[in-house]
Amino acid sequence: MTKLIEVDEQQQIFHLHNEQISYLLTVEAGQTLSHLYFGKRVRGYHGQLTYPRVDRGFSGNLPGSNDRTFSKDTLPREYSSAGEMDYHLPATVVRQADGANALNLQYVGYTVLEGKPKLAGLPAAYVEDDSEAETLVITLRDEVTGLDYQLSYTIYRALPVITRSVKVVNNGAQAVQLEKVASMQLDFVDRDFEVISLPGAHVNERHPERRPVSFGVQSFESRRGTSSHQMSPFIALVDKQTDEFSGDAYGFNFVYSGNHKFSLEKDQLAQLRLLVGINDYNFTWKLEPSQSFQTPEVLMAYSDQGLNKMSQTFHQLIGKRVVRSKYRDLKRPIVVNNWEATYFDFDEEKLKPIVAEAKQLGIEMFVLDDGWFGHRDDDYSSLGDWQVFAKKFPQGLGHFADYVHNQGLKFGLWFEPEMISYDSDLYRQHPEYLMQVPNRAPSPSRSQYILDLCQAEVRDNVVEQVATILSQGQVDYVKWDMNRHLSDIYSLSLPADRQGEVYHRYVLGYYDLMERLTAKFPDVLFEGCSGGGGRFDAGVAYYMPQIWTSDNTDALARLTIQMGTSLAFPPSMMTAHVSAVPNHQTGRVTPFETRGAAAMSAVFGYELDLTKLTSAEKAAVKEQIAAYNQMRALVLEGKFYRLKSPLDSNQAAWNFVSADKKQVFVAVFNVLAQAQPYLTKTKLAGLDKDKCYRNLATGQVYGGDELMNLGFYDPVVRHDFASQTYLFEAVTEE
Repeated sequence: MTKLIEVDEQQQIFHLHNEQISYLLTVEAGQTLSHLYFGKRVRGYHGQLTYPRVDRGFSGNLPGSNDRTFSKDTLPREYSSAGEMDYHLPATVVRQADGANALNLQYVGYTVLEGKPKLAGLPAAYVEDDSEAETLVITLRDEVTGLDYQLSYTIYRALPVITRSVKVVNNGAQAVQLEKVASMQLDFVDRDFEVISLPGAHVNERHPERRPVSFGVQSFESRRGTSSHQMSPFIALVDKQTDEFSGDAYGFNFVYSGNHKFSLEKDQLAQLRLLVGINDYNFTWKLEPSQSFQTPEVLMAYSDQGLNKMSQTFHQLIGKRVVRSKYRDLKRPIVVNNWEATYFDFDEEKLKPIVAEAKQLGIEMFVLDDGWFGHRDDDYSSLGDWQVFAKKFPQGLGHFADYVHNQGLKFGLWFEPEMISYDSDLYRQHPEYLMQVPNRAPSPSRSQYILDLCQAEVRDNVVEQVATILSQGQVDYVKWDMNRHLSDIYSLSLPADRQGEVYHRYVLGYYDLMERLTAKFPDVLFEGCSGGGGRFDAGVAYYMPQIWTSDNTDALARLTIQMGTSLAFPPSMMTAHVSAVPNHQTGRVTPFETRGAAAMSAVFGYELDLTKLTSAEKAAVKEQIAAYNQMRALVLEGKFYRLKSPLDSNQAAWNFVSADKKQVFVAVFNVLAQAQPYLTKTKLAGLDKDKCYRNLATGQVYGGDELMNLGFYDPVVRHDFASQTYLFEAVTEE
């Protein structure tokens, strides 16, 4: 089998390559690890990218050297530190016992490993067989402190992907304070990029923004303790001419669920540095002698065929080599969630008619949302008390779960285990479990507070309570919510000089909870949520194969949210529901078929009171479920192509294509009707040009090349928020 990593020890050149990409690095003067190339595959490298020696004024030189033509301030680097006369943003900053923060990281050696090692305590991409990937570990050392930086690079055989992370090992005699440890650095020379990011807000997540990379520093970050609604842990660097189907695109996806930071710095020579890692805001980590610190992983994808190919790479990698759940390869049930139907106002008798109606309509799972525990009739109480609310379920939750199962449906349950209410037995018994700064009143959000997951005792309590409910064997699905971001950053379990570790230790505590519970209950389908998409990231995907994409269920709003999300994450991660109108978030009234078309383009379900549907709407639900059953595997497993963006036009469109290119699902949306409408066409993507495809609704047959190059006219419609869906199947040409 072809080697993926070649090392020229004499020239000190490392070449990571597969059939699609190459990544090259080398050792320059002063044992400085230098970046050469990342992009389309090359067969070999013959030394032409040795960095030109030019005397640059005010750019310092190597200690003890009179060579003014070599400077770490201009050299493209693989990893940098403070104190090296490199005036760019450094990848790492370390405060030492004497107060200094200077390091001189020099190359000392490498190791090549088959496969991909796991990261201790952290989610990461994985391999199922060691032949899938190879890993290069390069060690940089600072001789004065005894710190080793182990830079890990994994290249997959079948994907245009490099994954990167860093492990810091203290081999010195004194403790140090890590003040910044990026997971990766990548320096570009002679590239004029634009940057695409995914900013947003609660109920308005992941709206793509594209802008030039200008001189100076730009950052894309979260300081909220989670990956956040406000800025997704993803960016792409693209050439100016790059579009969905052509041009270079470099995507960077951070496998982390806490504070993150993507920094871009375009310097005086128009060279560009990218740093990705844990946000250094309010971060320090005390590293004792003989201890190590592991950074989270960055997934780096390269495409020479535009944004769609970059996204499809992330879809395949995350969907098949980050997600671990047994449901990775299983169909996901069509659910109905009671939240927008009842909110807190329910009991067992009120829920039963919804369940009975779900059975009649062909829905496969009933999900009981917030309000089933403690004495919770509103959002002011009971978080932390995961015992059944007897007033609502006088015969116990198991009695209601049995009713759901007897109707032929699976049963799902909502939890928010990271939170605590003042009005709870847990707080009255353990006020020290609440995260709060000593002598200061903690800040509420949604009238709730945060459990200190840095404390092992707190995590044990959460696991015990949740496991007690799940161990009864009646829960098939868990919706794990988090309806606020972190504040009052302090842990009673840590001394004063370790309080800078709280943000990261909270995330590690969350991962510990998820590891223990998902391992103990492998048959339960876990879904992530944080007020919708407030913690939608690849780190969560490692434990939960799907995430509630947004609390905004309005079909029109979902077009941009789901399309933006698809830049970095697969549709199989997104859950999307048909909800009632006027929509609870926007007040907008959209057609039932449009709500269905948007929701069926992800993991499908309903978020409304089924008992209030008209006969026509019930018939529409049955039709939607029948249609989704035809194409469920296609949506969850097929390749997804963005065709039209609502950010650029009055339309949105996308299509899914099965792996064998025999099945195609198309959704086209027209936002606003016009008195004198322009005629528009939809051209498909990803089909086999030599195959013929039949429109299953009309029986009309078209060539794959026709559908991709000629396309078809969109119908002229006389109402707002219209949609059209098409299902094609390959046929033998007639």
